[in-house]
Amino acid sequence: MELEKLSGVELGAEVNKGNVTPTEVIEYFADLIEKRNPRLNAFTYTKFEEALSDAKELEKRLAAGEDAGPLAGVPVGLKDFLTSKKGWTNSHGGVKSLIREDSDDSAFYAAARAAGAIAVGKTNAPAFAMRGTCDNKLYGPTRNPYNTDYNSGGSSGGSAAAVADRMLPIAEGTDGGGSIRIPSSWCGCFGYKASVGTIPSICRPDGWTATHPYCFDGAITRTVEDSAVMLNYMAKYDPRDPLSLDHGARDFTELMKAPIKGWKIALTLDFDIFNTDDEIASIVERAAHRFEEAGAIVEPVHFGFRHSRNDFAELWCRSISVDTAIDMEIWKEQGLDLVRDHRDELPEEFIYWNEKALNSTILDYRYFNELRTEILDCEQDIFDKYDLIVSPVTVCPPVKNADDGNTKGPEEFKGEKMEPLIGFCETFMENFTGSPAASIPAGLSSEGLPVGMQIIGKKFRDEDVFAAAHTFEQISPWDKER
Repeated sequence: MELEKLSGVELGAEVNKGNVTPTEVIEYFADLIEKRNPRLNAFTYTKFEEALSDAKELEKRLAAGEDAGPLAGVPVGLKDFLTSKKGWTNSHGGVKSLIREDSDDSAFYAAARAAGAIAVGKTNAPAFAMRGTCDNKLYGPTRNPYNTDYNSGGSSGGSAAAVADRMLPIAEGTDGGGSIRIPSSWCGCFGYKASVGTIPSICRPDGWTATHPYCFDGAITRTVEDSAVMLNYMAKYDPRDPLSLDHGARDFTELMKAPIKGWKIALTLDFDIFNTDDEIASIVERAAHRFEEAGAIVEPVHFGFRHSRNDFAELWCRSISVDTAIDMEIWKEQGLDLVRDHRDELPEEFIYWNEKALNSTILDYRYFNELRTEILDCEQDIFDKYDLIVSPVTVCPPVKNADDGNTKGPEEFKGEKMEPLIGFCETFMENFTGSPAASIPAGLSSEGLPVGMQIIGKKFRDEDVFAAAHTFEQISPWDKER
């Protein structure tokens, strides 16, 4: 049986039926990872012995007639950024002096374990996950499965590359500006960022840490159903998250089957501020109109933004740096001065934006909230008339890997200056608003590289995004066609 061709749900079903044991599954995928990972550099480390021990425990539960969950025995990857499995280690995205033991389980891993999945290793990410590419000074770049000269996208690039290359069916992503959607787009995966308040985010000592912009834990998969299962287990109320909402029990594997006939879908190729590549715009436009085959109405729309793409991108860079700047000051007090003693481990862009954040004033904070409000209002003007917004995920195709541990996006594109960390991504505005958004494979470029289409839903209407994504998957089943 070619297990790598199965989705997570399909693989879990085979385990639950007794057609393959969890041990056999882990051994199978461990062999794949050992053979394939050197080509892509998707994993920073693996824990196969521990995974095999977990598989043996799962076999005991299955033998006792226990319900092992829909993802029984399915291998998953965890992002090597922040804490994700207690007792493992994280590197803050390839920062050697910050390698620490994971203090707790992430929302993703807790959900995956409850669904029966088994963690097999940590996947690569850039320093502090602060860019839309995947590269760092410690581990180097994660290469794109479609062409290894190119980057996987980031920040959850190791996870997306591993899933796309079928080293495993499901992996963890985190998303503070598109870090689930960007690599999913460049690697041809399905990546989902939930509505704010849907998946608990427990931060301490500051419970509001992940709110400026909103940061999310989530899954990268090859199928919509696998992501729906993960969200079933991740979406819940937790009073220790100040933004957590109690929506009650929702089965996204059923909600995704809702028809979209008569839905009004707003199509934008550039939000009137991005200089999108012509081929990417054409691919996404064709893909968007395929919703019409399901009875939806697709219409072009325009946004009334007063500020530029670079204004918003630089705002993101400054705001995402607020908490890291605070952390670095705390580490200084504890005797660890990263910039003074370990500058060679950090990208210069990260140092620049942390200094900007540290020197911000209360008026800068007001400016941040005013621009964030502008994005919210302009988006809501569209949602007053439409059910969904569809756009490209990135304005450019995947970039080539650098050889200095500092791959980044274009500094200039189509003759215009571009902020290179996030300015090439049409994703980060949803982290200011908290709306749900997904990246779904829209097609391949003339060079054979994946292009992602972003589906944005109304806040707290995650099921709408899943319904549209599932519909598109039925019309254009990318995983089966690949």
